[in-house]
Amino acid sequence: MQPTVDREKSIVRTSLTGIIANVFLAAFKAAVGLISNSMAVILDAVNNLSDALSSVITIIGTKLANRAPDRQHPLGHGRTEYLSATVIAIIVLYAGITSLVESVKKIIHPETPSYTVWALVIIGAAVVVKLLLGRYVKARGEALKSDALVASGSDALFDAVISLSTLVAAAVFMLTGLSLEAYLAAVISLYIIKSGFEMLKNTLSEIIGHRADAELAHKVKNCVCSFEQVRGAYDLVIHNYGPEKLIASVHIELPDTMTVGEADSLERAISDKVYAECGVILTGISVYSINTRDSRALRLETQIREMLREYPGVLQMHGFYLDEETSQMRFDIIISFDEKDRNALRDTVAARVSELAPDLTVTVVADYDITD
Repeated sequence: MQPTVDREKSIVRTSLTGIIANVFLAAFKAAVGLISNSMAVILDAVNNLSDALSSVITIIGTKLANRAPDRQHPLGHGRTEYLSATVIAIIVLYAGITSLVESVKKIIHPETPSYTVWALVIIGAAVVVKLLLGRYVKARGEALKSDALVASGSDALFDAVISLSTLVAAAVFMLTGLSLEAYLAAVISLYIIKSGFEMLKNTLSEIIGHRADAELAHKVKNCVCSFEQVRGAYDLVIHNYGPEKLIASVHIELPDTMTVGEADSLERAISDKVYAECGVILTGISVYSINTRDSRALRLETQIREMLREYPGVLQMHGFYLDEETSQMRFDIIISFDEKDRNALRDTVAARVSELAPDLTVTVVADYDITD
């Protein structure tokens, strides 16, 4: 519980820092923009206010995400953080679209800006502040696994680029008399829109549910297979209920000589170790029994594995078991997402295996390529 509380406090502190910095920057930039009649500077000030709003949303999302589980949400409210990150992405996207509209208006009806040295000094200071703030917030977000903080930090870095570009436009105008304000604002707006779409895509992917991190998946499987009795770990599914709540299930292969009591003790030990070393809660461990005393089973398994090499769409085979008493043989195959007709491939494999053992009833289960 304590790590969760510390994480919440760290996110709130980081967000408050962002709110204070952005409100001050917005006030300065708005004043400079009105005095110099600079559209780009005024848009820059508006972006600072959107950054402050993003930090407020991050705080609210974090508070809601850390509410205790209840009857309707027994696994907690952790995914609320992804919703807050989505809202921030939409704000960034909206800011980019409105900025583009205003920029196009200024291109059609141009106005001549007037800069002062004092105004440029303030903008230059804003560049430094936003770079430092953006790097700090984004780094804290990555460390705390907070998508909302990462989005806020990225937005702050975008603002630094905007301010730097405004300085360049001002320098060009003062040296040549050529006003690039509106065109520069349009280019920046397109960049903001692109970034907003990318943020939205990433946060929606979290909500929908995406492939588990390969490094974490390998770590969990290696942890499970570190027990001598486990011959393999497969079909690992990791569900994300927030940055600090990962719930998973896995299939393991165990010798057919193990008793239920031995399997039960082993499963409890596996669950404890995976949680301690990987921070993942194993809510389900299913068992594949593997033949250890049947020479025909071992021979057929070897032949089938050799045959499956002919099919690139079959990535893996596991869960093989031959029951001589019922004349049944079963195993699972993982089929690539690139395979156009999964059922046809499974049926082809089953038919080929039936030719190897015509006296057996063959069951082939087609699994999805869920984790690395």
